[in-house]
Amino acid sequence: MKEFLKQNKRAIYGGLITFIFVALSVFLLGNISGYEAKQLLSASLPGINMLCNTIVLASATILALLLTLLAISTSTKSKLKDGHYLEVLNIAKIDTSLFIVTLILFQLFNIPITESDNVPTVWFTAIYWATLFLSSLLSGVMVVVILMLYHTVKNIILIVGLKKDHSLLSEEQEKVKENHEDLEDENAS
Repeated sequence: MKEFLKQNKRAIYGGLITFIFVALSVFLLGNISGYEAKQLLSASLPGINMLCNTIVLASATILALLLTLLAISTSTKSKLKDGHYLEVLNIAKIDTSLFIVTLILFQLFNIPITESDNVPTVWFTAIYWATLFLSSLLSGVMVVVILMLYHTVKNIILIVGLKKDHSLLSEEQEKVKENHEDLEDENAS
């Protein structure tokens, strides 16, 4: 777990900043009554549903694109360390969890709770804050996934596209490059 946090600290910081920014902007509304919460919940549910729908679609697309990334990774002449595949696996785990949680919340947010007369008005305050907290959290986790994916794609571009030396190249691959450079130096002499 420590290694995961160390390797992905920029992505995690980005997600935390997003979460804090969205949550803070929501909590600046202050204390609201049950009736106000019911009205605000009615007004915010379409936007929250759209956010959930977008995250579900993005998560599914990212999972499909990870398969393409794996195909590129395995078809390259460069031998990649296990660390690269662990990065992809971590993205897939977080993205799958995000997909499942968002899909469940999407279904819960579609329950017409504001139309019900049996729900006590004081509950709407808790429901309102919970939905705003959860939507802030979903946004933050989506940013984490996107930043982790960016980091992985950047590494693949450096290794495969630009043929740069990289810490994710296996030792065998680095030795082959060194031998190739030594041969070029001898031929140049």
